[in-house]
Amino acid sequence: MRKLFAFLVTSADGYDEGPNGEFDWPLVDDEFNEFGVAQLDEADTLVFGRRTYEGMAAYWPTIGEGDDLEVAARMNGYPKIVVSRTLDRADWHGTRIIRDDVAGELTKLKAEPGKDITILGSSDLTVSLIRMGLVDEVRLMVNPIVLGAGRSVFHTAGGRIGLTLLRTRQFRSGNVLLVYRPSAG
Repeated sequence: MRKLFAFLVTSADGYDEGPNGEFDWPLVDDEFNEFGVAQLDEADTLVFGRRTYEGMAAYWPTIGEGDDLEVAARMNGYPKIVVSRTLDRADWHGTRIIRDDVAGELTKLKAEPGKDITILGSSDLTVSLIRMGLVDEVRLMVNPIVLGAGRSVFHTAGGRIGLTLLRTRQFRSGNVLLVYRPSAG
């Protein structure tokens, strides 16, 4: 069975956005990009919530010289799923929309042959899928910055979510990757 893992970026004080919705603070360098390519190579399907999808669909197909072309090739080339009841259409190449029976559709997808499936960003969707028992790993990249305010990465949790630490990785930049197995309890 394929694994479904979520990759989320957070500040040291637990925010995935600044107080005005800004996302200009993550520390991205060559080591981060190499990690990103390797992580994408573990998967062959990308999953997004509507809001993250719209941002990704506006960015990745338009990148140019100087951007990370290896990441872009994977982002643009892999099949994509957007989970949304409100998105009318998905024009980014290779995207399909799941509106209903999200648990059933993703359970079927996990049972199909292939590489792993990854949720990129999409913290609200990640929480929902953890609650459904579908997320096998949560990969949390903690950036060495304190925002002081913003939106908590797990703001929709509505209660506790247990996490068991599986492994860590420290980056030269000060980023730290924490990999957890979640439990909905």
